Amino acid sequence: MLAGRYTRLDFTSQEDFEQNFRLMIPESFNFGYDIVDEYARSEPNKSALLWTNAAGEERRFTFLDIARESNRAANALRAMGIGKGDVVMLTLKRRYEFWFIAVALCKLGCIMIPATHQLTRKDVAYRCEAAGVKMIISAPEPSILREIEAARENCATLERVACVQSASDGWIDFTAAMAEASDVFEPAEPRAANDDLMLMYFTSGTTGMPKMVAHNYTYPLGQLATAAFWHNVDDESLHITVADTGWAKAGWGKIYGQWICGACLFVYDFDRFQPRDMLDMLAKYRVTHFCAPPTILRFLIKEDLRKWDLSSLRWANVAGEPLNPEVYNRFLEGTGIALREGFGQSESTPLLMNSKWMQPRPGSTGFPSPQYEIELINASGDPAEVGEEGEIVVKLTNGRPAGLFQCYYKDDERTREAFANGMYHTGDMAWRDEEGYYWFIGRSDDVIKSSGYRIGPFEVESALLEHPAVVECAITAVPDPDRGQIVKATVVLTNGYKASDALARELQNHVKSVTAPYKYPRIVEFANELPKTVSGKIQRNLLRKADESV
Repeated sequence: MLAGRYTRLDFTSQEDFEQNFRLMIPESFNFGYDIVDEYARSEPNKSALLWTNAAGEERRFTFLDIARESNRAANALRAMGIGKGDVVMLTLKRRYEFWFIAVALCKLGCIMIPATHQLTRKDVAYRCEAAGVKMIISAPEPSILREIEAARENCATLERVACVQSASDGWIDFTAAMAEASDVFEPAEPRAANDDLMLMYFTSGTTGMPKMVAHNYTYPLGQLATAAFWHNVDDESLHITVADTGWAKAGWGKIYGQWICGACLFVYDFDRFQPRDMLDMLAKYRVTHFCAPPTILRFLIKEDLRKWDLSSLRWANVAGEPLNPEVYNRFLEGTGIALREGFGQSESTPLLMNSKWMQPRPGSTGFPSPQYEIELINASGDPAEVGEEGEIVVKLTNGRPAGLFQCYYKDDERTREAFANGMYHTGDMAWRDEEGYYWFIGRSDDVIKSSGYRIGPFEVESALLEHPAVVECAITAVPDPDRGQIVKATVVLTNGYKASDALARELQNHVKSVTAPYKYPRIVEFANELPKTVSGKIQRNLLRKADESV
C-alpha cells in the first residue's frame, strides 16, 4: 500500500486521527507516475480494476495493465498534439477507457474535464468556450456524438474529437490510435508542478450557469483520507462508488484515493439504474466496500435486502445529499452495516465524515476531517455556539490544504468572494451538538423562513421519508402574504400508493407528529419524478421557480 508514504495509517482512535493526521506532499507529485507506475513496478500483478456491464461483459486489469494502457493513451494523445496545460474533456460514462485516459492526461500534464454524457449541445459549447477545451474524447453512443457534433461550430478552441470503440465520420477512433501506440512512454518534461491545474469540475448548477472548479496536481493526495479513513479500504478491498465518471463523486471514489490505498475498483457499467441489478452485482462479485448517493439507497432499501447474499460487504458510505435516518435504519436492518455519511463539495474532498473510529448517528454528517480546519460561522460572523446554526467554513490559517480547489477558473471575483476573510465559505449550513457531531441543514438559500421560524428542508424531508408511501420528496418555500413563506412538499409515491387529498392530509399529520407542528408542509403536491442535476441532486430551485411563475 503506497498510502503509507504520504500519511501515517496506524491511527488507533478518533482522537489520535484528529490530532496527528498529516499529509506528506512531495515537491512534485504526479498520480500517473508516483502511484500507477509505482504499483506497476513494485506489484505488477496487483488487481486495479474489475469492470463489467449490464450485457455481462467483463474485463480485469492489473496495475501493470493500467500503466501500459495509459502509456498507449499518452503516446496517442501526444501524437495528436496534446501536451502540458492543454484542456481535454471526457464524456466516457463508465467505459474502462476512462481510467487509461485519465492517467495518461496526468502523465502529460494536461487539464482533464470529466463531463456527463447527458450534456446538450449548449452545455458542450459552454464548457468548450469557458475552459478553452482543445479535445473531446467520448463514448460512442450516437446521442452523445450528435450533441458534441452540433456544438462544434461554436467551439473555437476545439481542434479534435475522438471516440472509443468506434469509428465515426470526422471523429478519431481513439481505440485504434491506442492500439497502434507504444506502451512505453517517455515522461513529459518538464513534469507538471504541484500548483499546475490538473482537473476541472463544472458544478451541477442548481442555480445559474455551472462554475469551473479548478484543482491542482495535489488533488489525488487530498483524496487519500477519503479512501483510507472514510471508505476504509485497503489492499484487499473491492470497492464500488456508484457514480458516472462525469461527476465529481467519481474523483472521491472511483480512482485517486482508492488506488493510492491499493484497493481494486469495481465498475458496473449500466445505462439505467435498476436496484435489483445493482444488488445482483454486489452479491455476484463479492464487493467489500460500497458507496452511493442517497438517491440510489432510497431505491435499494425498498427491496428486501435479505434476499441477496451480501456477506462479503464490510463497509458502506453515502454522500451527495443529506442522509435521512429512515434510509440509514432500513439499510442497517437489511445488511447489518451502518452507513457512514460524508459531506463535501466539488470544491473539496470530504469536509465532514463519519470516520472508521466513530459510531455514526442517523442523520449526522459526522466530525470535521482533520485534513481541514473547519468552523461554523453564525450570521454575525462569529463562531457558532453548540446548537446554533452556522455556515460551514474552512479556515486557511495554515494555507490551502490539498484537496481544496485552487480557484474558480477565469472568475477572479467569485474566487475572492469564496475565499474572503481568510477562509473558504461553503454556503452550506449546519449545527453542532454537545459531543461535536455536525447536523446538516442545507444550502443557505434553501432555508425556509416562515412566521419567524427557520425551517431546514432536510428535517421535513426526513420526516416524510419515514412514511411508507414516500419514496422521494423535496421541501421548498412558497411565498405567502401572511407568513412570508410556507412549506411545500413535492412527493414521489411508492408503488401501490395513489395520490389523494386524504393521503396528503395523512402526510401532513405524520410530519406534525414527528417534528415541531409549525414545520409541516401546508402544501403537498404529488409528482412522478423530481427534477435533478446530472449528479442526482434534487433541483429545489426549479421547483421554487415553477411556484413563483404560477
